[in-house]
Amino acid sequence: MSGEATEGGTGPSAPSSGAGGAFGPTPSQTAGPYLAIGLAPLAAHELVEPGSPGAVTISGRLLDGEGRGVPDGAVEIWQADPDGRFPPESAPGWTGLGRCLTDEDGGYRFLTLKPGRLTGPGGEAQAPHLEVLVLARGLLRQVRTRMYFPDEAEANDRDPLLSAIPDPGRRATLVAAGEGGELHFDIRLQGPEETVFFAP
Repeated sequence: MSGEATEGGTGPSAPSSGAGGAFGPTPSQTAGPYLAIGLAPLAAHELVEPGSPGAVTISGRLLDGEGRGVPDGAVEIWQADPDGRFPPESAPGWTGLGRCLTDEDGGYRFLTLKPGRLTGPGGEAQAPHLEVLVLARGLLRQVRTRMYFPDEAEANDRDPLLSAIPDPGRRATLVAAGEGGELHFDIRLQGPEETVFFAP
């Protein structure tokens, strides 16, 4: 995920960035080739207007295996409304879809409403959560995860997907942290604290 040029490749070589001969990422070594080119016009990180009743800010960083922020990535969320409904049954004007491009430090931010509890296809109760898709350099296709809420401990314990992860440390990678009135949720693509990802 480092985006560094490799030796022995058959593709075009990366241009030198100047003194020292350091190499940067090239289109052939990224997915996109650069996500900001195609997705910036479609970014919509505010699902509700600022100051809306019940509005919550969710922020975090997209991190590589060495803990460095991943720039030029995209984080998408898909969620129910506060009553646990999706379009077209949801409240008027509610899309449930948000997209934010990461900044130079891998940061992203959403303004949304906490979703309601859901009922799964088998009738099982699901804790409030966001479906999260990530696109980034080095990924040929998106990866999928979830974000759960820290104030829903009882519901989280009963959630069929979350409770199916036996390792408490791995489960913790899917639960946001409350910080200063906001929610913080880092997404780690690799490494010992890698976020749990699911099949598409």
